[in-house]
Amino acid sequence: QTQLVESGGDLVQPGGSLTLSCVASGDISRIYFMGWYRQAPGQQRLSVALSDDVGNTDITDSLKDRFSMTRDNAKMTISLQMKDLKPEDTAVYYCYARSVGGSKEYWGQGTQVTVSS
Repeated sequence: QTQLVESGGDLVQPGGSLTLSCVASGDISRIYFMGWYRQAPGQQRLSVALSDDVGNTDITDSLKDRFSMTRDNAKMTISLQMKDLKPEDTAVYYCYARSVGGSKEYWGQGTQVTVSS
């Protein structure tokens, strides 16, 4: 079993910053990709950022100027740094992991980010 636990979701004012964290535990030996998705109310879950375990990170083009992601393989943690947040960033943010070969996927329970004045 592999567990992903997110933290850091909060209510933040427009223009503010927030960092989300996710830690993987359990059977983590075959995890290769880790990243973040988000799902706004009534919308599909969409990719935000994805990283492989050799340091390559891909962030959705529309978010690259405001979001960044770091990964610590030794601690099996990832973080999502978000700045200049906008109301449209309001969503549940999910931590995601995928095994080598893509045969297994894992999701965290989600953490709520609300951007509002």
